[in-house]
Amino acid sequence: MAKVLMKGNEAIAESAIRAGGLCYFCYPITPQSEVAEYLSWRMPEVGGSFLQAESEVAVANMLYGAAGAGVRVWTTSSSPGISLMQEGLSYIAAAELPAVVVNIVRCGPGLGGILPSQCDYLQATKGGGHGDYRCLVYGPSSVQEAVDLMPLAFDRADRYRNPVIVVGDGMIGQMMEPVEFRRYEFPPLPSKDWATTGCKGRKPNVVNSLYLDPAKEEQLNIRMAQKYEKMKREEVRYEEFWTDRPYRVLLVAYGTTARICKTAIQKLAEQGIEAALLRPISLFPFPEEKVYELGQRAEWVMSVEMSMGQMLEDVRLAMGRTKPVYFYGRTGGMVPSPDEVVEAVKLHLERK
Repeated sequence: MAKVLMKGNEAIAESAIRAGGLCYFCYPITPQSEVAEYLSWRMPEVGGSFLQAESEVAVANMLYGAAGAGVRVWTTSSSPGISLMQEGLSYIAAAELPAVVVNIVRCGPGLGGILPSQCDYLQATKGGGHGDYRCLVYGPSSVQEAVDLMPLAFDRADRYRNPVIVVGDGMIGQMMEPVEFRRYEFPPLPSKDWATTGCKGRKPNVVNSLYLDPAKEEQLNIRMAQKYEKMKREEVRYEEFWTDRPYRVLLVAYGTTARICKTAIQKLAEQGIEAALLRPISLFPFPEEKVYELGQRAEWVMSVEMSMGQMLEDVRLAMGRTKPVYFYGRTGGMVPSPDEVVEAVKLHLERK
């Protein structure tokens, strides 16, 4: 199929439609409003449902209700909007319902600004709302990868009956890149015999996240924990860059920051400094074993982020006390340049 030039937000919208995400609820917020704008005219063409709610809280509860009916539901928002959805996402996770949420992250905290950031890593990977729940989280580094991950996100949401979050940033949402809409095949999904589709000829299905019996509540949490352990075994995704050669430094970066690091690594090579990159694609589950394995071949490891150091915690947990783990990041909407990453690497090498 021929490639087409599309803005990231619009490409994500089109990919979701082709993946069967025909039930979309939203509340506009920069820098992802083009998703809703695109779907406002595209959904009627494909027989889908587009509904702009009165708030992000309403969006989360619309997702909850429609997911309970067994249809593929999704939304997009940006950082403060995602914060407002956390209670609803906790309900959806506890009710074991599938939903896809795209967060085109902007800088914070608070309302922050509209410029790109990776400051929602902890919110996405550690739950965000209350209770012992996790979301499967993907971090694309290009518009094409965002397009490719949307069908996977819908499949995994259905397969695990769990929310899946795709974390981009303002650059992913706003940049234009050539993309190809590939057709993906997945194994058959289990029947949605739990959905509230009308109970003619059968007992009513009940979708609920409230358990007053502590024994039943405990069993729910145990079952959910087992599901997350299965994700850790089967859903880890990552990319290696220049790990097939000797290196002194291992950089760990995800999303658009990883692209910056690739350029930095090439610049370091021109100066005779060997470095490599591990790019987590699944942020939960985090590729902790691969970070440890590749980190053992380096003198030290550095987490590079557009935040004050959030993924850094997972990198340090993965490495333990086996090798030094450093950090370089920019925040507030500032984007690290390849030259800045190069200088950060050289600084630590000189101090060693």
